[in-house]
Amino acid sequence: MENNNIIIGSDHAGFNLKEKIKKFLIDSKYNVVDVGTFSTDSVDYPIIAKKVADKIASNEYEKGILICGTGIGMCIAANKINGIRAVVCSDTTSAKFSRQHNNTNILCFGERIVGEYLAKDICTIWLETEFEAERHQRRINLIENL
Repeated sequence: MENNNIIIGSDHAGFNLKEKIKKFLIDSKYNVVDVGTFSTDSVDYPIIAKKVADKIASNEYEKGILICGTGIGMCIAANKINGIRAVVCSDTTSAKFSRQHNNTNILCFGERIVGEYLAKDICTIWLETEFEAERHQRRINLIENL
């Protein structure tokens, strides 16, 4: 495990799954920083997405995880931050290729979409898959220049 520091956040709709994923990551020897939310009380997901995305954009963290009801809102909000390549994944194949080909730096998923065990598998594959630079870096550069 090259860098085991992970920043994580959720809104109220993703809180319960976030807590399970956080424990799973800690048990897997990751250093996890949780930026909230810390209950199921309603919060606005763009605020949490920005907290995670800003820390990654500033290179304080390499990778982050965001969880809401579907993962979609968090992904859209995080991708508004320059330098962020967030992806919504509800399967392990997408998680793998998002890292290999797109060098994604934020993983998003939804508590209403994926169960706990699938979410753990998605996290594991996403965190352990390396970026295959070569031809893919050229495309990342094109994205960054949009």
